[in-house]
Amino acid sequence: MTVIERLRDKANSLPQVPGVYIMKDSEGKIIYVGKSKRLKNRVTSYFVGSSHNLKTAKMVSKVSDFDYIVCKTEIEALSLENTLIKKHYPKYNIRLKDAKSYPYIKVTNEEYPKLIVTRERKSDRAKYFGPYSGASAAYAALDAVMRIFGIPTCKRSFPRDIGKERPCIYKDMDRCVAPCTGRISAEEYKELIKGAERVLDGGSGEVKADIERRMMIAADSLEFERAAYLRDQLIAIDKLSEKQKVVADTKVNRDVFAADFSSSVGVLAMLSIRGGALINKNEFLLSAQDPPAPEELISLIASHYDEWGNVPREIMLDFEVDEEGRALLSEYLSLETKYKVSVKIPERGDGRALCDMALENAKESARQHILESEREDKNIKRLSEILGLSEFPKRIEAYDISNIGNENIVASMVVWTDGKLKKSDYRLFSIKTTEGADDYGSMREALTRRLSHIGDGTQSLGDAPDLLLVDGGDAHVGVAKGVLEALSLEIPVFGMVKDDFHKTRALTDGEREISIAKEFDVYAFIYNLQEEAHRFAVKTSQKAKIKTMTTSSLEKIEGIGPAKARALLSAMPLGKIRQASVDELLSVKGIGKADAERIHEYFKNKTKKR
Repeated sequence: MTVIERLRDKANSLPQVPGVYIMKDSEGKIIYVGKSKRLKNRVTSYFVGSSHNLKTAKMVSKVSDFDYIVCKTEIEALSLENTLIKKHYPKYNIRLKDAKSYPYIKVTNEEYPKLIVTRERKSDRAKYFGPYSGASAAYAALDAVMRIFGIPTCKRSFPRDIGKERPCIYKDMDRCVAPCTGRISAEEYKELIKGAERVLDGGSGEVKADIERRMMIAADSLEFERAAYLRDQLIAIDKLSEKQKVVADTKVNRDVFAADFSSSVGVLAMLSIRGGALINKNEFLLSAQDPPAPEELISLIASHYDEWGNVPREIMLDFEVDEEGRALLSEYLSLETKYKVSVKIPERGDGRALCDMALENAKESARQHILESEREDKNIKRLSEILGLSEFPKRIEAYDISNIGNENIVASMVVWTDGKLKKSDYRLFSIKTTEGADDYGSMREALTRRLSHIGDGTQSLGDAPDLLLVDGGDAHVGVAKGVLEALSLEIPVFGMVKDDFHKTRALTDGEREISIAKEFDVYAFIYNLQEEAHRFAVKTSQKAKIKTMTTSSLEKIEGIGPAKARALLSAMPLGKIRQASVDELLSVKGIGKADAERIHEYFKNKTKKR
């Protein structure tokens, strides 16, 4: 009996009930998770016939076994599917990925939340607002709400730092409510944060009405400075609102989704309208070669809200989904939010116009992505011609060495693949066996450690590189070639030669220099790779040096060795250690009473000497 026949027989024994199925490969690894209203019908369809799209056919060819979990309802199955996908990250499940790294404003999940600008969205129970068109727009919005609500801009952490230092000048300027004084409770502070969230989410009308009311009360009470402060808050809200495009009635809160698979890149676009204003837009890249089925898009949208929240009362779709699929999404989100969420496919009116706008955004995002890919392909093609490579490199690794004196020597590896830098594959090699500031020995050690695992089944970085770029001239190339020869590897390697101003001027294969000065696009590509490798290496070696210096200063105290110094610095920064009481120092694991007293006395005496 073949594998497919065995799996088909097993699928035929499944019940006709809602549930989740879990596909596994020959090693028992989960490669796909799906849900169905009727388990038997859905799972059997994988192992009958050959009309699958390319992605599904490839997944089925890898399936060695499957598990399943029976659920009471399809809603329960959808929820479980999302949970399992987030837990296992199966290879063949589609996950929404931002087309670009736009900045967001993040409200942290703490007793006294902070507001920060970030380009990375995590599943950390924080709230995210955006994306914004650029960093300047994000910081402008952040500055506006910080001013309006008097949210601290300092790096102090509350309640930890309450009463530790005097309030700064922003307290006197009425720019900060100064939680450092302890005069504002966590509950009062969170009310301010809620107001900031409402403004960032487009709900400024309610906030304005409340501020206007308090301004009138202040004016009637002859508190003119207070009234002027509130007036300035209203002006700041109006300026922020001006930047948000009004596209519907002020009572409208909805998200609009449109999918485009008409070109070589698929995109799911999302427009967010709050208070009638278009405040956010997202574009997620999908496969145009194997576009997801409507039920997969429903699962993707559900997983998006499951992870990020901020669900409006109305969702509009610009792609065909049957009534059953729309009802499933509506019921799922309504259960999550505790209010009714309607899911519609509009045929006319404002809703139809917004769907058309979302579709145009999807098409434009796909066009821009294709242009960027073509530009990268053109650069790689020309680079291959200049270097005389037999094939276009799909994965390029660039290396740099950084050291501060004879300590803290590191080698950085940055990776370019699939048309962009892949930061998850970046690696740092702390040089261990090479003595002193020996760049050549350090490069040899780093390359040996990186390349020696290729082909042995233990390599965590995926495929072998198609091109190696090392920082330096002929000598560095010679070192790299020696490593490759010793490991019996054939990978093209070139050195990135710098001029007297530390700028890339040429590439070298160890025997000849190849000028790229007149090849502007290729030059920019190589320069950016070299600078990224250098930045990554220097940043790390500087951090290591600072940490070493900081640790060394603590080790001057009697009884404090490297382990206790590290424990202290893990618990609090050096500035806090200097001011810490004996009881606070005692709270650090591994620090006894004698240690705490010596540390406290040491810094107390140093302060007196100043």
